[in-house]
Amino acid sequence: MSRTIYRSVSAVVLLCAGVLCLTIGLSGQSANQPSTKNGEWPYYTGDLKGTKYSPLDQINASNFKDLEVAWRFKTDNLGTRPEYKLEGTPLMVKGILYTTGGTRRAVVALRAETGELLWTHSEFEGARAVAAPRQLSGRGLSYWTDGRDERILYVTPGYRLVALDARTGNRISGFGKDGIVDLKVGVVYGSGQQIDLETGDAGLHSTPTVVKDVVIVGMSMKESMTVKTHNNAKGQVRAFDVRTGKQLWSFNTIPRPGEFGNDTWLNNSWATNGNAGVWTQITVDEELGLVYLPVESPTSDFYGGHRPGNNLFGESLVCVDLKTGQRKWHFQIVHHPIWDYDLSSAPILADINVNGRAIKAVALPSKEAFLYVFDRVSGQPVWPIDERPVPKGEVPGEWYSPTQPFPTKPPAYARQAVTVDDLIDFTPALRAQALQNVENLKMGPMFNPPALSKRGGVLAALTLGTTGGGTNWPGAAYDPETHTVYAQAANSQIVPIGLIEPPAGFSDIKYVLGTDGQPFRVSEGPGFGSAADFPQQPRTPRAAAGAAPAAPAPAAPQAEGGGVRTNVQGLPLVKPPYGVLSAINLDKGELMWQVPHGDTPDAVRNHPALKGLNIPRTGQGGSVGLMVTRTLVILGDPQVTTTPQHPRGAMLRAYDKATGKEVGAVLMPAPQSGSPMTYSVNGKQYIVVAVSGGAYSGEYIAYSLPSDVR
Repeated sequence: MSRTIYRSVSAVVLLCAGVLCLTIGLSGQSANQPSTKNGEWPYYTGDLKGTKYSPLDQINASNFKDLEVAWRFKTDNLGTRPEYKLEGTPLMVKGILYTTGGTRRAVVALRAETGELLWTHSEFEGARAVAAPRQLSGRGLSYWTDGRDERILYVTPGYRLVALDARTGNRISGFGKDGIVDLKVGVVYGSGQQIDLETGDAGLHSTPTVVKDVVIVGMSMKESMTVKTHNNAKGQVRAFDVRTGKQLWSFNTIPRPGEFGNDTWLNNSWATNGNAGVWTQITVDEELGLVYLPVESPTSDFYGGHRPGNNLFGESLVCVDLKTGQRKWHFQIVHHPIWDYDLSSAPILADINVNGRAIKAVALPSKEAFLYVFDRVSGQPVWPIDERPVPKGEVPGEWYSPTQPFPTKPPAYARQAVTVDDLIDFTPALRAQALQNVENLKMGPMFNPPALSKRGGVLAALTLGTTGGGTNWPGAAYDPETHTVYAQAANSQIVPIGLIEPPAGFSDIKYVLGTDGQPFRVSEGPGFGSAADFPQQPRTPRAAAGAAPAAPAPAAPQAEGGGVRTNVQGLPLVKPPYGVLSAINLDKGELMWQVPHGDTPDAVRNHPALKGLNIPRTGQGGSVGLMVTRTLVILGDPQVTTTPQHPRGAMLRAYDKATGKEVGAVLMPAPQSGSPMTYSVNGKQYIVVAVSGGAYSGEYIAYSLPSDVR
C-alpha cells in the first residue's frame, strides 16, 4: 500500500520548467546533466565520485558567521511518530529539493528556496517494515533523468526499490511491478533457501547509486556483533535497468563455488555463513565503466571460528564492471575479519599526480583511520601496503591471519589503539584510576585480537577505531582543485571486545560478545544498525520504535558493566582530542593539518575534578559528515553543549581548507545527524543539514546569508 500527497503539482512542473531553462542557458549543458557545477547537488555525495565537493563560494570565511535560517522542515508527521535519528542528505535538482524523512521513510519534494512541501510519498509496509533490519528514514535517495523523464529512486525499510515520477511523486507503473522491485527476492541463506519476504533479514539505509540507465543497490543485515545464527542472509550487490526495473547483474560478496575467492572460505564455510553486505555508499567511474564496492564484515563481527580462512570479499574494496558486474580487482583491507573494521565509507575517486605521474586513483577512508589509495584502473596501491605480522589470539576454534595490510602512506589520521601513553592524565588521581581500569583488559596494538573473557582474569581486549572509530558511514570529502581529502574521525571510541560462550538458545555461534559471563545483544530498536556514532554515553534500554532516547547511543560494546570500565569518573578513558578533522594531500600522501573538531563536551568542561585547570579545546567524539566548497570545509558538532559563547545547542562550523583554522560557526538546535549539502537558486547559496538526537526530533534546516550580506 502506498500514498502520495500532492500539493500544487502544476506549480512544480512550471517551476521545474523555468529553472530548467535557466540551467541550460547558464551552463550550456543539456537537461540530463545535473551537476554541482550548475549549483545543484544531484547525488548523495554531490557527484558519482563521492567527493562531496561544490565550487560555490558565495558563503565564505568572511560571512559564514552571518548565516541565518532560510527555512526549516520538521519530519514529525512523516510517519506514525516523530523520528529522533534523521540521517538524510537531500538532493537538489532544477530548484527542487528531494529527501527522505520520518519513521516510514517518506519521500518529499520541497521548493529549494522556501522549503515549501510540493509532494510526499510513503509506502505502508506493515509487518515487513517492523521486521526490517534498517528502519527509519535512511540516508536519502537518488535522481535520474534522460532529459524528459525524471525519476526518484529509493529503497524502503522493507527492502523494496521504488521508482517515482520526480514531478508528481507517483510510482512509475512500467518499473518493476507497479513501480516496485522486491529486493528480497533472490536473497538466500547459506543453504540456498530464499529468505522470507516479510521477516527475512535484508535491508538498506543507504541510497541506490544511479549511473547512465543503471541503478545499483547494496544490502545490509542486522548487526552481526551478536546474532542468533552465523548462517544468515548472504550479501549481494545488484544492478537494475532504471527504466524497467529488470535485473542486469548480481555480484556475490561471499563467492559461490567456481567464483573467484571461494577457496578463501575453508572447510566449505561459504555455505554456512552470511552478511558481507555493502551497506554504505557505492561510487562509480562513469567514463571507465567501473563500480567500487566497499564490503562489510561476514558473520559474526568478533568470532570467525565458523569461517576459517581469509573470507573474501569480507572487508574488501571490490571493483566490478558497470555493464556486467564482473570483478576487475579487489583489495582486502582486513584478512579474516574479527574486529568489525567493516568498510563504512564511500570510496572517493581522485585524479592525482604523484612524483610527476598522473594517476586515476580511488581513496578509501576507514574506521582504522587509514586512507587506502589505489590506482582505480589496476587496483595497485599508489604507495606500498605492507603485510606485517599481528598478534595471535587464544580463543578456542578461532582461525587467525598471521599478517594484516598496513599502508606506508598516508599516515594514520586518528588513533588506532589504546596504549598507556593514551590514557587520561588531566590529574594524577584520574591517571591512577585509568591505570586501575585497564588492569583486567588486554591492551595491545592495532589488530589486538578479541579476548576470551574470564572472571578474575582478562575480561576483554581493549581496542579503539574498531566498531565506531576513525571515519564511519558519513565518510570523507575531496577537493579536486587541491587534491586534498578532508576526513573527520572519532578519536576516543573505546571498544572492549570480550567473548564468552552463549547461554542455551541465545545463538549458534560458538563464542559471542560479552564479559563476565553476560552476553551482549545488539538492540533491534529504531534505526537499528547505526548506533555507533555517539561515544561516552550509557546505552539506554530498548524503547518503543521511534521514541526519543534519553541520550545518544554509543558503539555497542562500550557500555559499562561486567567489570569493564571505559570511563573515569564520567570522563573518557583516553586523552583528548576526542574528535579530529584532518587534511590529507593525495599528491604527496601526507597529512597537511589536523585540528580538534567540536566544542569541549559539557561533561569535561564542568567536571569538578578539572576545576581550575586550563583544558584546551578537546573536540567531540562521534561521527559526522562534511562537505567542501571552493574555500571551506563545513561540518557540524556531533554533541550539544552549553558554553559562554553560545546557548545550549551544537555548532555548524566552517574551516579554512588550506590551514584548518575555524573561520565561522552558527548555532544549531541539535547535533548534526546527517551530512550537509549546498546548492544555489536564483543567485543565492544555501546549506542544508539534518539535525536530531536526544529529545529533539528530526529536522532539515536551510541556512543562507541575509539579503544585505554577500
